[in-house]
Amino acid sequence: MPDGLDWEGFNLSGLVKGVPGGIAPFALREVGAKGWNLLREDLPLPAAVLKTSALDHNDRWMQSFLKLSGAVISPHGKTTMSPALFRRQLDHGAWAMTVATAQQIQVCRAMGIKRIVLANQLVGWQAIRYVLDELAAHGDFEFYCLADSVAGVAQLTKALGGRTLRAPVNLLLEGGIVGGRTGCRDLATALDVARAIAAAGPALRLRGVEGFEGLINAKTPEETEARVRGFLDFLGSIAEACVAETLFAPGPIILSAGGSAFYDLVVERFSRERLGRESLVLTRSGCYLTHDSGMYRRMFRRLSERTPAVGQLGQGLLPALEVWTCVQSRPEPALAICTMGRRDVSSDTDMPVPQTWSRPGGNAAPPQALGPGYTVTGLNDQHAYMTLPEESPLQVGDLVSFGVSHPCTTFDKWQLLYLVDDAYNVTGAIRTFF
Repeated sequence: MPDGLDWEGFNLSGLVKGVPGGIAPFALREVGAKGWNLLREDLPLPAAVLKTSALDHNDRWMQSFLKLSGAVISPHGKTTMSPALFRRQLDHGAWAMTVATAQQIQVCRAMGIKRIVLANQLVGWQAIRYVLDELAAHGDFEFYCLADSVAGVAQLTKALGGRTLRAPVNLLLEGGIVGGRTGCRDLATALDVARAIAAAGPALRLRGVEGFEGLINAKTPEETEARVRGFLDFLGSIAEACVAETLFAPGPIILSAGGSAFYDLVVERFSRERLGRESLVLTRSGCYLTHDSGMYRRMFRRLSERTPAVGQLGQGLLPALEVWTCVQSRPEPALAICTMGRRDVSSDTDMPVPQTWSRPGGNAAPPQALGPGYTVTGLNDQHAYMTLPEESPLQVGDLVSFGVSHPCTTFDKWQLLYLVDDAYNVTGAIRTFF
C-alpha cells in the first residue's frame, strides 16, 4: 500500500508545542538524530511522550488476543489521528482503519489506506461527494459506513444520481439502544433499513451489522455487562433476520462492535453466532495501543476478571502515554503547581495521575516513583494543582510525569508527541492530524 502522505517530512520549529526554541527548522524524521533526552531537559515542558517499549508490548498483546479469539481488528483512528501509528497498526495485521469523520477519511486516504470503516452515518453533501469521488476513481478502495434510517439510505441513493462507481458503498446496519446515540432501536426498524439498502441497487451493499456498546452503563459492573450482552444479542437477532430475508450482499457477513472496554464480550458473543454463511467478527478498539493510567486501566482489570483466558497472554496492556511537566511553584506546604493544564492533558474522565519525578542535573538519572499522597485536584488552561505530602522532596524546577485517563483527549492537544525509550532518550516523534 503506497504512502502518499509524507508525515515524516512535517516541518518542525519552535512554533510547534514541544519543540525547543531558537533552533533552525527541521523535518520530523530528523528528531531521532538530535540526541535529546527528556530527563536532561533537552525538551521544553510540558511534553507528551510515548514509551516505545509499551507500544511494542501492546501490539504483541493485541495480536495474541485476536489469535485467541479468531476476530480481526479495525482500530479506531480517532484516538491518535497519527499516520505513523496507523502504519504500525496496519503493519501488525489490522484489517482496516476505523474513523469517525470525513476529515479522518481524508487523512487515511492521503496515506494510501485502501480499507476504511466509517463508524458513523455518511451524511452531508461534502462528505458524501468526497467518498463517492474516491469510489468512482479507485476500484481498490473498500469503504464501509453505517446506516440506521431509511432517510439516510435515500440520501445516499439520491447522491449517487446514476453515477458509476468502481467500488460500492458497503453498509453496516447499525443497532442502537433506547436513550443512546445512533442506531435502530428495534428489529422492525432495522429490517426496514436493510430492505431499503437491498432495494437501492448494486452501488449500495448491505455487508453486516454493527453497534457500539461502550456507552452502556449501569450501577454495577455486573449489571453493565449484562446489558452489554443483551445488546449484543439484539445485534445478533438483526443479523439473523437479515439472513432470513436474504438481504445481505455477497461476501462474509461482518459482525462489528467493540470499543476499548468490552471487546472480549463482543468477540465471545459474535463468535457464537451461526448465520449459515461465512462471517467476520470485527472489533474496533482504538485505545489498546497506548492504553492509559486511569479509565482503560480500570476497564482492562475488569476485562481480565470476567475473561480469565486472557491470563494466558501474559502481562496485560501497559500505559505508553505520559505528559511531563515542571514544578513551577510550591506556594503552600501541601501544594505544588505544575506546568500543565487543560490545553495539554485529558480531564474529561479523571484527572491526570502523578507517577514519577526527576531532579534536573544533566545526568538523566532514572525517575523515581512518587508514591502515595500525590493527587491532581484541578486544572486551569496551563496549570495543574497537585496536592502532596508536606514532607515531599519536590522543589521548584523538578520534573514530574503524569499518566492520563482517556488517551483520545490528550492526543488531540498535541501536533507532536515524542517517542522515547525506557531511559527517556528521544528516538523519534509522531505527528497528529486533528
